[in-house]
Amino acid sequence: MKKQLLLAFLCLPFCALFAQSPAFVTDSLDGYIRQGMEDWKVPGLALVIVKDGKIVLAKGYGVKDVSSKEPVDENTPFMIASNTKLFTATALAQLEYDHKLNLDDKVTKYLTDFRLYDTVSSQLVSIRDILSHRIGTKTFQGDFTFWNSNLSREEIIRRIRLLKPSNPFRQTWGYCNSCFLTAGQVIPRVTGKAWEEYVQDSLLMPLQMTHTYTSLRLVPSSVRLPQPYTTSFSGELHPVPLDHWDNLGPAADLISNVSDLSHWLLFQLDSGRYEGKRVLPFSVLQKTRDIASIISSRKSSATPTHIMGYGLGVQVDDYNGRQVYWHTGGAAGMVSVVTFVPEERLGLAILTNQDNQDFFVLLRHQLLDAYLGVPYRNRSKNALPGFQRVMTDTMATINGWKARVKGSAVPMGLDAYSGHYTNPIYGSLDVRKEGGRLVVKFNSHENLTAKLDYMDNGEWLLQYDNIEYGIFSTKFEINGGKVTGLQTRQSDFVEIDGYLFKKQ
Repeated sequence: MKKQLLLAFLCLPFCALFAQSPAFVTDSLDGYIRQGMEDWKVPGLALVIVKDGKIVLAKGYGVKDVSSKEPVDENTPFMIASNTKLFTATALAQLEYDHKLNLDDKVTKYLTDFRLYDTVSSQLVSIRDILSHRIGTKTFQGDFTFWNSNLSREEIIRRIRLLKPSNPFRQTWGYCNSCFLTAGQVIPRVTGKAWEEYVQDSLLMPLQMTHTYTSLRLVPSSVRLPQPYTTSFSGELHPVPLDHWDNLGPAADLISNVSDLSHWLLFQLDSGRYEGKRVLPFSVLQKTRDIASIISSRKSSATPTHIMGYGLGVQVDDYNGRQVYWHTGGAAGMVSVVTFVPEERLGLAILTNQDNQDFFVLLRHQLLDAYLGVPYRNRSKNALPGFQRVMTDTMATINGWKARVKGSAVPMGLDAYSGHYTNPIYGSLDVRKEGGRLVVKFNSHENLTAKLDYMDNGEWLLQYDNIEYGIFSTKFEINGGKVTGLQTRQSDFVEIDGYLFKKQ
């Protein structure tokens, strides 16, 4: 009886706050999430909502692994990927406050060998530029070379100079993971501490984020992450390997859970305080929130948003008249979103273990609609048919390619295509004959391989052994009756543009 009374007493603040939440949250949220997870084939999801300095909800749904059926809860760790970026930017803004650097300092002041594609941009580029994705490159440019590769941080930074921009310097927003790595590498130059150590000491420890890790290798063996999944290129749940990207650590390496992320949200919503104690001056947070790059100034047709910009590690939008700060994160098989609305003292974090779905962002919109007074419409149900049409078309294309693999004679024989190929940004790959087909080994990645099967009319079916990278039609480059190159593609999730490798 005493235990029941104690539990009832402890529940009072939470229950009262939950009862004051919008009707969608109190009456419909669980059903909406479960139906959405079924519709979008999401095995597991974790959600936290904070409001007015309190946790309204911290809960897991579904499973970590469809085989073991182990449930997701509020303490389940996920790779939060690019939600790492605001931690990195906040650390650098703090160092500016401490007079250790200036965000408008030239990058070359700290990394003397750093270069962009052209000399003028190399001389001008600042820490603020690389934290706000405005060096002129395309979104994800270079990421196929860098993502999960065996390249060191130093080598990635060296290869940034090979990324030819498609837009003028400082005039266009293009999402750049290697830029955030570069920014993070400034931290040891001014503090003597590695990025991992500095973020741990200055942010994670003061915020009591005791189950947040700065690297997969630092996760205790007793802690098991969810199995990552994708439905890309197959239409069905397919397990994929966990990302290993310490080489991009400051851009993407944090692993956390919604319980710990509630601390981060409360800190953001209380102007740099946590549990009443000042962790950082509010001016440090303001530095990250000031728009440095304009993404769009046109009204959105999907949400009540008119202006989209990017600060330092965080996106800045309006949403039905309120200022909203948010970021998504995408790892192989895990996508997430973290959002906070200071005017409403509202924060959300959603973590999932299936990357080919829009439900995680639709749930974000649905919760913002509920809290910010937007009339209800079922965003998940409205968006699902369009997504399903795209998947149907994609699978029809892939199945059409596969049907064309009929063992047709290869025009010049497999030996003509075998050999060593190079690309100035990526490095090299080797094509070899194996079991009546061609196999590709990408040498800047420890375990990345693909199969090449001849279809017809000079086209080949390229299938990566890790389905996360995709299935595509491709061609060899032929000049003067000789094979001179191979055009590769990879999932847009990795990098949008393909690579041309020249045969040596």
